[in-house]
Amino acid sequence: MSSRPLKAAITVAIAGALSLTAVPAQAAPIADPDPFAWTQLTKTYTASGKYAYAPLAVADDFMPTPCVTGMGYHYLNEGNVNETDPAKPAALLYENGPYGRKLIAVEWVVQAKDGVTRPTMFGQKFQGPDTLPVLGPSYTLHAWIYKTNPSGLFNPTHPAVKCPANPAP
Repeated sequence: MSSRPLKAAITVAIAGALSLTAVPAQAAPIADPDPFAWTQLTKTYTASGKYAYAPLAVADDFMPTPCVTGMGYHYLNEGNVNETDPAKPAALLYENGPYGRKLIAVEWVVQAKDGVTRPTMFGQKFQGPDTLPVLGPSYTLHAWIYKTNPSGLFNPTHPAVKCPANPAP
């Protein structure tokens, strides 16, 4: 028997497996109401991608805070608080990885001062107001653009994000 049919079957199997890896690593969950959210988040990817290496975030005035279960370590840039520009998230969210901190999400924060209404971005209303340390009552919007969140792209927490026993900034 010729080995040609076997080689053809293996080639088809490998091609099929490789085509599955071409699918984007994170597709927007069905529950996300705005199908154009990923297009609108392009500015966010462009602006935050360089912060995959956490020390670059610190160099650009993002200050690390203690870990919060379900969210990770927030690196806050107070200069970006009250911004609703997709390219200027107020916080970058990280979790510990095998080679240091790994960027998993971004967050916008708008302080809930007198006269400030709940902001909207990407077709999503901000959550809150919640009282945040240092900032006080604030509205927040998370976008899990670097780690797929089974609860949704804009859900405030991620079920798989855990903090170490001694959460240090």
